[in-house]
Amino acid sequence: MKLKKLDQGKEYTTDAIVIGAGPIGLFAVFELGLLDIKTHLVDILDNPGGQCTELYPEKPIYDIPGIPKISGQGLTDELLKQIAPFDPSFHLSQMAESLFQNENKEWVLETNEKTKITSKVVIIAAGGGSFVPKKPPIPNIEKYEQLGFVKYSLKKLDEYKNKNILITGGGDSALDWTNILAPIANKVTLVHRRDEFRAAPDSVSKMHKFRDEGKVDLKIGQVKELNGENKLEEVQIESIGGENKYDIKTDYLMPFFGLTMKLGPIANFGLNLERNLINVDSEKFETNVKKIFAIGDINFYPGKLKLILSGFHEAALMSQQAFKYIFPEKKLRFQYTTTSSSLQNKLGIK
Repeated sequence: MKLKKLDQGKEYTTDAIVIGAGPIGLFAVFELGLLDIKTHLVDILDNPGGQCTELYPEKPIYDIPGIPKISGQGLTDELLKQIAPFDPSFHLSQMAESLFQNENKEWVLETNEKTKITSKVVIIAAGGGSFVPKKPPIPNIEKYEQLGFVKYSLKKLDEYKNKNILITGGGDSALDWTNILAPIANKVTLVHRRDEFRAAPDSVSKMHKFRDEGKVDLKIGQVKELNGENKLEEVQIESIGGENKYDIKTDYLMPFFGLTMKLGPIANFGLNLERNLINVDSEKFETNVKKIFAIGDINFYPGKLKLILSGFHEAALMSQQAFKYIFPEKKLRFQYTTTSSSLQNKLGIK
């Protein structure tokens, strides 16, 4: 799908604004499109896909119904194909900065690039909000970040074939990437403060198996120093008590200490928040502010599960209520894509 990227700093009008172009935001376009609702998407990243493409493009996902295994980038690509018939408009590399109602009671969203979009409804599908990786306190780490030898996300696995990789951290991301890179790298060194991990037990078992095979070297300690002129050459590891220090030759350092999530300007939209999440009802996924919805990881309601498939469900129910606001004079008729010739025509199915 060729993205329709609109110019910054101009004014636009549409039926619905979707804040966030991750998997849930993209699927919302599909559900809205089936109901003839036109959408504009706003995302701070420069490409659709959210965390799936920015942080985990090649990480396998196993719990999408009917798809036994797919990568983060693969899921994004398929969702973009699915919404192509509805020709959505994208406002990328822009943050949703302010939101207010005009004299016609329509929502007006303004971005940090002075783009203004007017719509009947707003759907917030911004994941956890703006996210940045937690950086370890290592001297001169910025130098190696700029040179491209410190990575907080991985996009092309081929870049790391036959390389020496040092991963530090003890959570799911650190263990997942250790297990993904071990078969293709020359050597993966995993550094953690203790021999206990916060990751899924299966991931820990896989890491120990790779260690037994000599593909992973587990070090208990912490990274203290980076060395190398125009590239990363050595990483100094210090034992927890500080008694021992030793250098490990490596081509890349990958710190995985989680993400810092920030709602950013969304926190100023007048919405009820709980633990930095947006409260919604579990029927329409509408917030306390009429005609503003929140779907995906950014919302909260009793029984909430932070799963992509849950977000897909929320997008479908949200769209039914959005239709009533956008087309109050029309009767909503529920149809199945498998049997409705009208819906199939919208999808370009002959």
